Order: sequence, then structure tokens, then C-alpha cells
Amino acid sequence: MTISVRITPLLFCAGLAQGFLFGQGRAPAPPPVGRAGAVIDLTGYWVSIIDEDWRWRMVTPPKGDFASVPLNGEGRRTGNLWDPAKDESEGNQCKAYGAAGLMRLPTRLHITWADDVTMQVDADAGRQQRLFHFDGSKWQGGEPQWQGDSVASWVRQLQSRGFAPPFGGPVPGKGGALKVETTHMRPGYLRKNGVPYGANAILTEYFDRVEFEGDNYLILTSVVDDPQYLNDTFLTSEQFKLERDGSKWNPQPCETK
Repeated sequence: MTISVRITPLLFCAGLAQGFLFGQGRAPAPPPVGRAGAVIDLTGYWVSIIDEDWRWRMVTPPKGDFASVPLNGEGRRTGNLWDPAKDESEGNQCKAYGAAGLMRLPTRLHITWADDVTMQVDADAGRQQRLFHFDGSKWQGGEPQWQGDSVASWVRQLQSRGFAPPFGGPVPGKGGALKVETTHMRPGYLRKNGVPYGANAILTEYFDRVEFEGDNYLILTSVVDDPQYLNDTFLTSEQFKLERDGSKWNPQPCETK
């Protein structure tokens, strides 16, 4: 006598899942975050290298110079209203030092760990401080700040708009990049000549560390999406070189020009 047994696809898949979860003892633990999960070391003192877009970064461009920024009509109109004296009188000297513009300025960075899940980035330009939170958003409403609310994660390098995570996430110590997404920023300037970004702008950044001829460099890819003032993504790249120590660290206040 022959006995035939039919196993439905649903029961078969369920059995495989049960074998994976329980036959192996337990499901894989999520990868560590923050300092424990760091795939690269970004701590130390870094100085910006201005080797591109010099005329927009080392000096304040003239009013109305919007070249290479995909401003829409409202963005151009607002940019043409730039008045540094008015910003000064209203206490808005730091409009070009917000998160979406700060890293383009000639500056030094001091990167440390504020705690195990918070990376701290101090900039001597404008005496600004950014906090990257690996444990989620800290936004609680209220008045937006220049540096906004930044959520960080470790990712592995892929050729997809800079960097992106693979299936399963990065492996600590095996290389990759830091991804930071910043929202709830106080409206400010992408350039010191009044090129605007609005309250709903989203800044996405990818920090990578590379070594070349014995020197260490931080490569930053910055992506700004702003439905208010931009008609396309504003994508830039910034470079920083690791310094031996903080002997050249010299924080200065915000300036309108």
C-alpha cells in the first residue's frame, strides 16, 4: 500500500521559518549602534579643504549669484531679498551656519562621542555644535534650531546616491560610512549670499573616511531636498583632512558676510 502526503506551500514555508528561528536557537541579534557599532572612526580634529567651488565658499558671493543651485522661482525671489545688515540687526548672523550650509564653510571640525549613542560635531565656524543621535529622533516640537534634529546610522558603501545599507547592515570595524538625516531645521542659507533653504528642507549626509599617501581624509556627500525653494536635489561634496591635534582650533562667532 502506498501512502501519499501532500505538503502545501504555506505549510512548507512556515516549517522553514520555524526551523530557522527555533532550530538555530534564536533569531540573529540586531547589529550594534552608536559607538559600539562604529564601522569607521571619525573622531579627531579635521580641517576643510576648499579645492572646488572656491568662489562660493571662501568668499561671500555677490547678491543674486545662484549658479549651480537648483532654485525655483520662489527661491530666486527670496534670495534676491538678501540683506546682511537686516540679518545683523535681527540677530540672524548665523543663517549661513545652519546644518544645511555649515559644512560648506571653511571650517575646522572636532568630532567626539558625547555618549555611547550620540556623536558630537563641533565647528569652529560660528561656534556651532551638531549632535547625531543613533537612538532616534529627539525632536519634541517647539522652536527649530539652526542644527535641526539629526538621526544617524552606520551603512555600507554602495553606488546609490552616495552610500546605502546592504541587506543585514554593516559589520562593525569592517568599513562603511555614517549616514545622517537632519530635519526640523530653522530656515537658513545654503550660501552666505542669501541662497535660502526652508523649514521643511531635509538634509541627508554620508560621511566616509579614506587614507591616501599616509594622510586621512573625511569625504562628505551632502544632499538637500527642499520643496519650498528648490526644484531639484542640491548635491555637493566636501573634503576634510585629519589634523594631528587641536592646536589650530580657533572658534569664531557667526558673521553675515
